[in-house]
Amino acid sequence: MRILLIEDDRKAARLLARGLQEEGFVVDVAHSAEHADEQAWAVDYDLILLDWMLPGKEGIAFCGELRRRGVTTPILMLTAKDAVGDRVAGLNTGADDYLTKPFAFEELLARIHALLRRSEMARPVILTVGDLTLDPHSHRVTRGGVPLSLTAKEYAILETLMRRPGEVVSRSRLAEQIWSSDQIGLDNLIDAHISNLRKKVDTPGAQPLIHTVRGRGFRLAAEEDHRA
Repeated sequence: MRILLIEDDRKAARLLARGLQEEGFVVDVAHSAEHADEQAWAVDYDLILLDWMLPGKEGIAFCGELRRRGVTTPILMLTAKDAVGDRVAGLNTGADDYLTKPFAFEELLARIHALLRRSEMARPVILTVGDLTLDPHSHRVTRGGVPLSLTAKEYAILETLMRRPGEVVSRSRLAEQIWSSDQIGLDNLIDAHISNLRKKVDTPGAQPLIHTVRGRGFRLAAEEDHRA
């Protein structure tokens, strides 16, 4: 699970990130809304921890922007504001939960897990594109009812593509999502994994599902859109 932590207090951010990493989360840290804006679009996060009081653009304003732009990632607002009106404002702006500072780390963890469970329940139980299916819980993948044996990286790439059917997913997004790194030096590695994945998914005689969009990335679709 990957979390974006947006907190301008660098010491607090460092301590929170360390605690969450010890719990098994991958944590990216941003210290302003402007910095976080790039990351929120480059990576498909499972959860966003957002401090209300940020330099420049406040967290509550950034939360509203994310929701207006269609970002559905669960957002947990962190703030010292404890008035009922503030909590209502945060929730009405699009936050999924609200935690008042100072808080116990155990309570933060409990709220994170509750939001992740709620988000997982809202996702499709089985991802389907054409006759290709992927079960995120069992990690079972089939094409035309026939099970496919994928490596961990092949599975991660396929799940990323299947969660955005018909959309172009760039190499840089795959690099960030799966390798927790930037694109530099990974192009050939990504292409090799895509090639191996395509051999398993798009077998001879089957309708091609994995499409390369030159200069942009890859797209999973039951029918190729030649205008892409």
